[in-house]
Amino acid sequence: MHSFGYRLNGLLTFSVTILALMCAITSLSDNFNTPSPSAEIQIMNINWFQKQPQGHDEVSLTMNVSADLQSLFTWNTKQVFIFVAAEYETPKNSLNQVSLWDAIIPAKEHAKFWIHTSNKYRFVDQGNNLCGKRFNLTLHWHVMPKTGKMFADKIVLTGYSLPEEYR
Repeated sequence: MHSFGYRLNGLLTFSVTILALMCAITSLSDNFNTPSPSAEIQIMNINWFQKQPQGHDEVSLTMNVSADLQSLFTWNTKQVFIFVAAEYETPKNSLNQVSLWDAIIPAKEHAKFWIHTSNKYRFVDQGNNLCGKRFNLTLHWHVMPKTGKMFADKIVLTGYSLPEEYR
């Protein structure tokens, strides 16, 4: 009949095929999840708004970020990477995007949160384009699955503006 090597090869091939099939089914099952996350960001204070010696504008904000991202978690979700970005237009660019704060949410239990924070990263514009500028704060997320393709989405929050003069 067959030797031990042939039988082991057959068993290994069968096992890997079943494992690949299970991974594909797991990945496809995420397509049936329709997440409905919610978020709110309030700017509590503009700590400073100044012109740097190089001529660039810099802003420091204090903000409250609250979000409920629990619907992003399924049994296939490993973690969710989130970040808040300021988005605005300038004469040179139709979209300027500056990351202000980010975090990794490791589990569904941590996906509903409220945080009071300053921008973690510098809000700098290369030029003096920020005086009186209206901008959006956008909460972006990237869902990292255990198996399958990573997906991303965002919530755009509008109606924010910077002062007309430096402080």
